[in-house]
Amino acid sequence: MSQEVRVEYNKPWKSERGLESVLGRWLESDWVRPCFAAERDYEARGARVAPLPDGLHPTLVDALAARGVERLYAHQARAFEIAKERKSFVVATPTASGKSLCFHLPILDALIRDPNARALYFFPTKALARDQEASVSSLAQSCGGEERVAIATYDGDTPGDARKAARDKSRIIVTNPDMLHSGILPHHTAWARLFQSLDFVVVDELHTYRGVFGSHVANVIRRLMRVAAFHGKKPLLIGATATIGNPREHAARLFGTREDEIALVDDSGAPRGERKFFFYNPPVVNEELGIRASYVKQTVSLAADLVRARVPTIVFGPSRNSVETMLKYLREAVAQDRVAPDAIMAYRGGYLPEQRRDVERRLRSGEILCVVATNALELGIDVGALDAVVCASYPGSVAALWQRFGRAGRRGALSMCVLVACSAPLDQFLAREPEFLLDANVEEARIDPDNVEVLVQHLKCAAFELPFARGDAFGSLGAVETREALDFLASHRVLHESAGAYHWAADAYPANNVSLRSIGWDNVAIVDLDRDRVLAELDFPAAHTMLHEQAIYQHDGETWQVERFDYDNHKAYVRRVKPDYFTTAMTHTKVSILETEQATLASRATTFAWGDVSVIEKVVGYKKIKFQTHENTGYGEVHLPEMQMHTTSFWMRVGPPQEGDGVKLVTPAERADALRGVGTAFETVATFSLMCDPRDIAVHVDDGRSDARDGARDALSSWPILFWYEHVPGGTGLAERMFAMRAELFARARRLVESCACKIGCPACVGPVASGNRKRATVELLRYVIRSIA
Repeated sequence: MSQEVRVEYNKPWKSERGLESVLGRWLESDWVRPCFAAERDYEARGARVAPLPDGLHPTLVDALAARGVERLYAHQARAFEIAKERKSFVVATPTASGKSLCFHLPILDALIRDPNARALYFFPTKALARDQEASVSSLAQSCGGEERVAIATYDGDTPGDARKAARDKSRIIVTNPDMLHSGILPHHTAWARLFQSLDFVVVDELHTYRGVFGSHVANVIRRLMRVAAFHGKKPLLIGATATIGNPREHAARLFGTREDEIALVDDSGAPRGERKFFFYNPPVVNEELGIRASYVKQTVSLAADLVRARVPTIVFGPSRNSVETMLKYLREAVAQDRVAPDAIMAYRGGYLPEQRRDVERRLRSGEILCVVATNALELGIDVGALDAVVCASYPGSVAALWQRFGRAGRRGALSMCVLVACSAPLDQFLAREPEFLLDANVEEARIDPDNVEVLVQHLKCAAFELPFARGDAFGSLGAVETREALDFLASHRVLHESAGAYHWAADAYPANNVSLRSIGWDNVAIVDLDRDRVLAELDFPAAHTMLHEQAIYQHDGETWQVERFDYDNHKAYVRRVKPDYFTTAMTHTKVSILETEQATLASRATTFAWGDVSVIEKVVGYKKIKFQTHENTGYGEVHLPEMQMHTTSFWMRVGPPQEGDGVKLVTPAERADALRGVGTAFETVATFSLMCDPRDIAVHVDDGRSDARDGARDALSSWPILFWYEHVPGGTGLAERMFAMRAELFARARRLVESCACKIGCPACVGPVASGNRKRATVELLRYVIRSIA
């Protein structure tokens, strides 16, 4: 226990402050330095600038001069030139490189010159939309008053009277894709002034529009361009993104254009200060089981050092619960160092809008010394001048990691980034092979706008907005394919065909039933019983695990217990308590095969397939986890309905090995244990090989009693099925790619397990081991599977 205390919290020092003092102490420390799995220095880089464009309106020149801007970064000047040529473009430069000015300048220039011109900006989150509204409003006011270029945000928080003013008077509308989808496009006739003069559409943070969400947004843009064409306009499309592997290709797919129709601006001229990167792997506290110290507590320990030295810091946590736990621990750790609790704040989904805005404001003003956040602050919200980023666990992609690290170093001075590894196999693999992370190419963003489930929903929305004429095309669909889809909807009486046109025929309002993010629209209101007020909100799927009765809900470093969960009315009633534990939900999962798209019988007894599956998840109980020690102190039952999702999966069923195969997995327990090890190792290598977020793939071992429709016979029925299913409704093509790459992925999984230094298996290769030798069993099974494929 003494070792555990020592590695969790180092002692504060008295007077040394600043980032250099923290770095010095860490590098001299006998407990921090040995935990660095990798260190890398990134040199400072000077700015490359260009003169202000000759064609820039004089009022904008004066406005920039008032801000001390006499020249532009090279990429900003290039973006202005492209916009003047009326060509769509995408800006793909690092965080804090001044991407916003790449579209603010040409748009304000055009709006000042043409009093009828208008622009539409949309951002993936409300917070980012509000932040960008403040940015462009400030610049517009410097050009002679905001009344000259009126700007308004139009989202779910906009009051009713302000909505009418936005429609009638605003020349720049700032919104999000959800509001554009359900609040603007279906009512485009009320927005005629906007669409009849719409010259620019800005789509910021393009890298967030990936997978199912991105496929939905691509169809929203198709509908937007269709409505604009009806009103006689073809607006210029401008995109901005953090660094991704395929910015031009992704923008073309999202915008529905050819790649050669989009210019790419990716050569940043912005300066960058010196940056130091450290990969911190918590120390081993149990050699036999390969258990490491809590990554949450280690993150807090490192962050506490920075806070004591008064280093402006942002700490990223992987989940809402982890963020609240770290906030509580961090405030306690620096309580004796004269750091006020409100100098350390949390930022995550579920906080009410006014609370999030207050945190954003105080970050910009420098009132907050440290913020603990989920990926809600990963995007380009102005968080002021921060010097350090501590990331608790790998966020799932190289792009997301560098997006987070880009939050620091905005003043051009020295900055520091620390990645703290958790015990998950992916993190431990990276800790052993850090060059995979440090030298890896940034992932490509992938979408499928023509996914049938997504496309049909937006065809219905588009038909509601404007009738389709026979011969019309929709997006990349040709006239023939579009007509076939419209005929299908007409046959189901959703559309009505008359005089060569397809009209909306149903009573329902289609956009209201189509969620772009594939989750329920309604949030759960969290009501404080003692004060009779709404404390926060939470999306409905997350409420199953965080707001079941007797759950401990953490908010702003304090704890509430859920007294009652009104499931039908989406309300959770909580009361403030001071327990010595928090809760974590236990979920039971069942996967059933619905339809097989492709299957192969690799040997007499081994089957590989991919297709559609049903995933049913049910929260069945919860564990009580003691604060600080993280001991399990008890259990409780939960009674909530099931949640069902249809998605795609790659699966494998391995039948009984024959004599001479060298596989000695006799008992059902041994077989199941080996499959769990294979599942964990395969998931780890698939995440890297497919360049996807690890949360996009989930693993499930079926007990073998499910009705398998993959061609397997009765002789195999006693063996379990191993599923790797996509954790998003409908899937995004990962299952098919896993099936196609199965030989390569299983070979990589075998190398991953065999190269691990453990003896019986550990969280870094095959997952936690309770008993037996899971590593040996996993390697045996992988060798057998690889021979079956060959």
